[in-house]
Order: sequence, then structure tokens, then C-alpha cells
Amino acid sequence: MEYNNDNNSKSIFYKRQRYLAQLEPFTDKPVIKVLTGMRRVGKSVLLKQHLERLFEQGLKKKHAFFVDKESLEFEDIATYRDLDRAVKKQLGGRRGYKCLFVDEIQEIQEWEKAIVSLAKMPGLDIYISGSNASMLSSELASNLSGRYVEFKIYPLTLDEFLTFRQKTIADAKNEFLNYVKYGGLPAVHYFPLRDEVIYQYIRSLYSTILLKDIVQRYQIRNTILLENLMQYICDNVGNLFSANRVVDYLKTQRLSMSTNTVVSYVAHFEAAHLISKALRYDLKGKKHLEFVCKYFLGDIGLRHALIGFRESELAGVLENIVYLDLLGRGYNVSVGKFGEKEIDFIAVKDNKKIYIQVAYALSSKQTVKREFEPLLDIRDNYPKYVLSLDEFFGGDYAGIKRIHIIDFLLNRDEL
Repeated sequence: MEYNNDNNSKSIFYKRQRYLAQLEPFTDKPVIKVLTGMRRVGKSVLLKQHLERLFEQGLKKKHAFFVDKESLEFEDIATYRDLDRAVKKQLGGRRGYKCLFVDEIQEIQEWEKAIVSLAKMPGLDIYISGSNASMLSSELASNLSGRYVEFKIYPLTLDEFLTFRQKTIADAKNEFLNYVKYGGLPAVHYFPLRDEVIYQYIRSLYSTILLKDIVQRYQIRNTILLENLMQYICDNVGNLFSANRVVDYLKTQRLSMSTNTVVSYVAHFEAAHLISKALRYDLKGKKHLEFVCKYFLGDIGLRHALIGFRESELAGVLENIVYLDLLGRGYNVSVGKFGEKEIDFIAVKDNKKIYIQVAYALSSKQTVKREFEPLLDIRDNYPKYVLSLDEFFGGDYAGIKRIHIIDFLLNRDEL
């Protein structure tokens, strides 16, 4: 069956050019292109958009095979042998350039065996997507080493959110609260932006991820503990994480969990891309502190859907938004420690490094001191920024740039 796309949805129409541009240099190259990220973050649509672009560039539809493992049409492709047979039947007799796309490939047992073998087929360009990070740490790293390139897909940036809302940069200030409340999952734009509608959708997605990517995969029996742990993480976005502290908290809820179980469950959340870990970096010791970190959500809408939107607790929410934005720009992000002082983010990419503090408002001398002092103590020449939602504030201070968070998020130029 050759590829056919009858989907005329918004998500197909609005192209995420940043990711499409990343894919372009690797098209028709002998490496497997791997798209990873949380379910419903837009991987499937990106695969389809890239394929549509290949058609525009001359690829024949009979030379493309798109396997969507969330469609019953492909339920017979359950194992690596099924995948190998199906691809060879569809594309084996085609000469010249041809493409294989497999969406949610982790649903195929031992899929990596087929992909390794199919990668040797002359002229075959392979693209796969997956929603479970352990796919990378185990199967990919061990079996596809040197044969793949990964593209991490994140929720919509603020400018993409505006595009999906058919708004302009001029509307950013009015739309920012919607972005903070509902997050950046593309599918929320199918619905009216109302709490009861969007949060019901996100809770349903969360339940699917919990069941398919965690409970079933890891044979979890005590789902109550699992869900309580996730709620704790949501409630403590932006705070340093301690497994012992979680155990103590659960005791107050009359629940018992060992620190080893906490660590294990948190790893499962990470594997499903529900959360992401930012290690703490000691600037004086010049090393990462392996057992101290912060966890941020894969999409901030998850927090509000699970524990409710609390405008009085926006500091951690804003940190989460900036963190995801930095990851999307290609930075490796750590949280900083300089003596007893904290730096929200140290972001490194290639030979670049930036320091960032995030504050809801610089409304008092104490807040200004808390945000600026750690950066002033760092004696290097890398750029330093303090981001906040203040409408009116002074200019740069002692070389530290003050930027409105909205302006920072909308500036897609290199920092």
C-alpha cells in the first residue's frame, strides 16, 4: 500500500519549520533519522510533513511506505519479522530512492533487528519515531550505534503557539497567559481554550502515557503510588528534588514507598518524556552533582491538568517554560550552584554558555539581590540574563541583561 494522506488538520497545515530544517541535511543520507518525544508532541505530523515535502521534491508515492503503529491498519506488523516482510513486499522491488517511515516504532517487538537489516537495502531512507526514551538508551545505543541521528521534539514554542492560534507577535502579551495555562501540545488547538476542555484532554493523554508507556511496560502494580509521585513532582516544579523528601511526603499521605522505588518510578517518568532532569552543576568544583537535580515537566499543561492552575505559584511554571525553550534551542541545561547561591540555568551549546535567572517579578530589593548577586559573583565573560514579567524596569545592570520573558521566548535568534 503506497502512502496516502487525507489529513487536512491544523497540525498538518502549520509546519514546524525549525524541525523540518533540521531534518533536511540528513535526507537521503545513510543514517536512520529518529524522532523522539512525549506522545502527542507532534512527531507523527512532522514525519508526514517531511514526507509531503519529499513528494513535492519528486519522490513517487509508490516509493514511500508509512507505518503508523497507532492505526489498526498496521496491527499485523507486530514483530521485527513482520516489519521486515512488509517493507520488502512494499519497497523491495522499487529501484532508486525510496523511504520508510515508522511511527511509534516501540510498539513493534524487537524492531531494531529489522531496522538494522533494512538499513542495508540500497536506496532506502529510514525515518522512525518513538515515545519512550529507553528505546534510545538500550536498543538504539547498543544496536544502532553510529547509524542514527536523533531529533528531540518538544512542545510548541510561544511563537508556534501564536501561529496555531492564528495570532501575531502583537498578540503575544494577551496570549501569554493561555500559553502558561495550557502548554504547548499541538492538539489543544483543536479545542476551545477553556480549562474544563483542555485539562480533560491532557488528563486523558496522561492516563494513556501512564498505562501504555509505564504501567504495562514496567509491570507496575501500585498505580496509586505512581500517580501520587507524579502529583508531587508537578507540585514541586523548580525545586530541588530529593527521593528521601518524597518518601517523607508520602508518609503524610499514609502511603509507603522506598527511596529505591521513588528513583525507579522517576526513571520511568523520564523514559516516557513526562519529565526531564536538569542536573545541578557546582561552578566552584566544576562538576555535576549526580544525586542533586531538578525535574521539569515535558509540557507545563500537565501540571495544571493534574493539580490545578495556581497563579500564585507561577515562578516554577515560568522556569519550566524557559527550560523547555532552551532545550528546544539545542542547549544542554543544568541548574547552577555557586557556593550557597543558586543559578536557575546554565545552558551550554557548542562553545557557547549562558547563565539565566528566572523571576516572576523583580518587585523588591530583596528579589533583585537574590536574582542578580549569584550572576555578579561569576567571574567570566559569558552572557548573563535575568528574565521576568515586569512591565517596566531599568536597563542592563553591571553587564547582566534584563529581558522580559515574552521577549526572550519570541527571540529565535542565537543568544
